[in-house]
Amino acid sequence: MENDYRIETKCIQGGWQPKCGEPRVLPIYQSTTFKYDDSDQMGKLFDLEAEGYFYTRLQNPTNDAVAAKITALEGGVAGMLTSSGQAANYYALFNICEAGDHIVCSNSVYGGTFNLFGTTLKKQGIECTFVNPDASYEELCGAFRPNTKAVFAETIANPSIVILDIEKFAKLAHDHGVPLIVDNTFATPINCRPFEWGADIVTHSTTKYMDGHAMAVGGAIIDSGNFDWMAHADKFPGLTTPDESYHGITYATKFGRQAYITKATAQLMRDLGSIPSPMNAFLLNVGLETLHLRMPRHCENAMKVAEYLDAHEKVAWVNYAGLPGNKYHALAEKYMPNGTCGVMAFGVKGDRATAVKFMDQLKLAAIVTHVADARTCILHPASHTHRQMTEEQLEEAGISPDLIRFSVGIENADDIISDLEQALAAI
Repeated sequence: MENDYRIETKCIQGGWQPKCGEPRVLPIYQSTTFKYDDSDQMGKLFDLEAEGYFYTRLQNPTNDAVAAKITALEGGVAGMLTSSGQAANYYALFNICEAGDHIVCSNSVYGGTFNLFGTTLKKQGIECTFVNPDASYEELCGAFRPNTKAVFAETIANPSIVILDIEKFAKLAHDHGVPLIVDNTFATPINCRPFEWGADIVTHSTTKYMDGHAMAVGGAIIDSGNFDWMAHADKFPGLTTPDESYHGITYATKFGRQAYITKATAQLMRDLGSIPSPMNAFLLNVGLETLHLRMPRHCENAMKVAEYLDAHEKVAWVNYAGLPGNKYHALAEKYMPNGTCGVMAFGVKGDRATAVKFMDQLKLAAIVTHVADARTCILHPASHTHRQMTEEQLEEAGISPDLIRFSVGIENADDIISDLEQALAAI
């Protein structure tokens, strides 16, 4: 029944299904442990022979209910929450990669993700080739190696606002026998459902629009269940050969379409433990209940702001896919016909100092290391989130020195524009 609901109803009703006499609102199961009547019951849990809870590092009822809601919103078969978006992206790849493997990744991804894949994974023996997402299919094919295990990209890139051609990347991945993993943080499943366009796995930084209130850091991984691991068994031995740490279980044969998330929970969460607190999952659920109301307002406000900036004499350029003349407008219309998100990039005329002076004049919009929540905020990526990248890497990622990331909130649009107007007047 739940899967038949429309997405707005899933935001409210998904995940937690109370039985007779149970709390109507999702409870916070703030407990590290769970009691059983006999040893055999708990033994079956450790053998993955029964479902249930024994230690919150692996699973918790509050967390699982919220993961189930996000899974329903994305149209997946299984999902898990993590302690952050970074942890979600790391787990999503490390679940199918090991030392000696290789991945292909869009070069326009968030700076933290770029560092994770290009530096930290490299130290663990996993190489990453960064590619221009706008390159042709033929050019992109040149990035693959025999040991390539996954393709990764963002539906809307942070902060360059590049819109991914999901179908092109899905074909690219599948033609090389690997899954496409897509970070859908900015679009959210309200505006884009990557599984419907061929993506296999979706990740989120739930810290952003899903939470919506900037109260709780978190992440999520959702599996479509559509990638056939056994058809490419030689590439993914972790899923297709016995796991001796779980009595020789072969995840792909024992758990079918649930295999990927089961392995991520049983192995990675067991050993690395990047689980969110039940309290943070509860706060995330509160945000999810209004996601379908907030996203249209973000897009409506952002469109008004983009049009204002695009017409301003002191603004050099604006990158927002909702603008008809934007390079990515056609892709946005295809994959996100109801709107993209509230985040845009633009540059003011002048140098870096001019951009800094403009930002310092803002009163309503806050300079914060955050994006995509109810409050309007602003950031200069080259100086902040991406400052670890070289000038060459910044250029490859589409981040010019004057790029300002502007996250339009759900305040009154006229107040946001008035704040921009007085700040622009000061430069």
